[in-house]
Amino acid sequence: MKIKFKIGVLLYCLIVCSSFALHKYYVAVTQVDHVPQKKRIEITSRIFIDDLEKALTKKYKKKPNITSTNEIPEAEEWIKSYIKEKIKISINNKPQQIEYLAKEVEGDVLIMYTKIAISKKINTFEIYNSLLTETFEEQQNIVHTNINGNKKSFLMTNTEFQEKIDY
Repeated sequence: MKIKFKIGVLLYCLIVCSSFALHKYYVAVTQVDHVPQKKRIEITSRIFIDDLEKALTKKYKKKPNITSTNEIPEAEEWIKSYIKEKIKISINNKPQQIEYLAKEVEGDVLIMYTKIAISKKINTFEIYNSLLTETFEEQQNIVHTNINGNKKSFLMTNTEFQEKIDY
């Protein structure tokens, strides 16, 4: 009986201690789709709201309270600016202007929609994605692309945040 009790206590301690060792994963996902019929690239980024709030608070020294009833008036402008700073795209070796369209909430994730007008054939596509890397050292950004019918995926980190594709 004493051995079973001691084993039980040991297992309980291991479980409790291991829960403190667990850490949160920092991941954002960006989908990039070339839609030739609409003459544009559509970009959808999914970021955990609390992670984005932490990054914006660090940058602007004020909490934006994204998606709450207390969202500050400048929050949307901060988000637009942040996306344009952290995601950059070049097509055929020319930097592109990303246009912010809208945001929506899905659970604890903020989905941001942006686009790039493009009517030319895409021969090279380059993406820079450093979302949240200044705030979280462990940040990983997954980028899925669908350009010219070719699908590719990339994992970007705080040390590797740029990829180039030739078609």
